[in-house]
Amino acid sequence: MSLVHRLDGPEDAPLVVLGPSLGTTSGLWDPQLDALTRHWRVLRYELPGHRGTPVPDGPFGIDDLADAVIGLLDQVGAAQAAVAGVSLGGAIAMTTALRAPERVASLALICTSPKFSDPGPWRERAALVRREGVEGIAESAPSRWFTPFFADTEPYVAMVKSADPEGYAACCDALADFDVTSQLGRITAPTLVVAGAEDKPTPPHGHADVLADRIPDAVLTVVGNAGHLANVEQPGPVTDALIHHLTRTWKGPAA
Repeated sequence: MSLVHRLDGPEDAPLVVLGPSLGTTSGLWDPQLDALTRHWRVLRYELPGHRGTPVPDGPFGIDDLADAVIGLLDQVGAAQAAVAGVSLGGAIAMTTALRAPERVASLALICTSPKFSDPGPWRERAALVRREGVEGIAESAPSRWFTPFFADTEPYVAMVKSADPEGYAACCDALADFDVTSQLGRITAPTLVVAGAEDKPTPPHGHADVLADRIPDAVLTVVGNAGHLANVEQPGPVTDALIHHLTRTWKGPAA
């Protein structure tokens, strides 16, 4: 599997990999990009069917997406990187840390979960999108992703509308099968967990707190007045937490 990606920031800086959520593109990380690229090289990738990444011919799982991220590290010549992700991107990040612990120097998990829900609703969403396209899912996204007080939702609705329906549906199928709850204790990378206090898909209780409790020495930050895309709705606190974590844990191989 090949993921479209882009690089920003100083070429000789330590690498940070950023993964988006289902239905969004690498533009999800725009609020953090300027701050991160002052000290790190940033690699942002696109999910299958999103912003140019091709949809594989057959089904794939989160393990396959994590392997694709490891392949990106090989492609850019990075022995190690910090890996972060929002929601589905967070699932990919923690799976990368489980599959290649020697490659993940630092981990940041934002509004994500070791298991998102029972498989049924994901299968139903995949079937709906295959049948009717992404338009309906896109129009309902703001109510899932943001608090009622966040107004600038249109760029993120547009991201969903631009997704290939089969790519979106295949990612839903991958999420249906995802559950690493029993494996969290094997994560060795220093880990930051960020939750939105008003996140509906992955509320702090039962999701972020499980990650923080079961990943050794993980640090949990709950951001107020934030829904599922907390890095967009409350960029300041999320950026501050991420910068603090990376400064503490990932200054590069020579550090």
